[in-house]
Amino acid sequence: CLAIGYAFGIFQSAYIIGRARGIDIRKVGSGNSGTTNALRTLGTKAGLLVFALDFLKVIAAILICRALFANGDIGIGRMVTLWTGLGCVLGHNFPFYMSFHGGKGIACTAAITVMFSWQLTIAGAIVFFVSVILTHYVSLGSLLGTLTVLIGGVIMGGMGLLVLTQAQYVEMILLLVILVGMAWYLHRANIMRLIQHNERKTYFGKHEDHP
Repeated sequence: CLAIGYAFGIFQSAYIIGRARGIDIRKVGSGNSGTTNALRTLGTKAGLLVFALDFLKVIAAILICRALFANGDIGIGRMVTLWTGLGCVLGHNFPFYMSFHGGKGIACTAAITVMFSWQLTIAGAIVFFVSVILTHYVSLGSLLGTLTVLIGGVIMGGMGLLVLTQAQYVEMILLLVILVGMAWYLHRANIMRLIQHNERKTYFGKHEDHP
């Protein structure tokens, strides 16, 4: 699952779309090959296309691995989802052919959440969009959204709502901690800017990015 996920994850849509427009996204904006930098440097339409492609590559990888390994078992299916998703995030964040420098994995993590639990998807999405709408900080929304998924997963799993065995529950927590921890680690510079009140804001439509 990790290998299949990584193979899908290394498809760098932001880099490809940027190149099609004569822009190397690694050399503009934050230098990350992800949705937020694409929104800021390539425009809203291109940014949304990047998100959609990054989202769909994870969905495709998970569906393939579920068909190969889950055998219709709900608990195993959830574990397959997390392991495949982790592979996608690793491929997206650390593509070997781009010197292991890609994006931050938020769109990929969103896709994992959608395939893992609709309840966690709703909770994470609400926290993300409310945070971004109120503050215009995509980074803050991403941080809070991923944290919501982790906390929600622990609570739901503990209540038996995810239909997991005890071993699968522990495995889920470890995998979610890795996924969320990776997202927070790659956002460490954003966290410092948020603390120092100089993080860049993102406005959609006609607005430009402001400090």
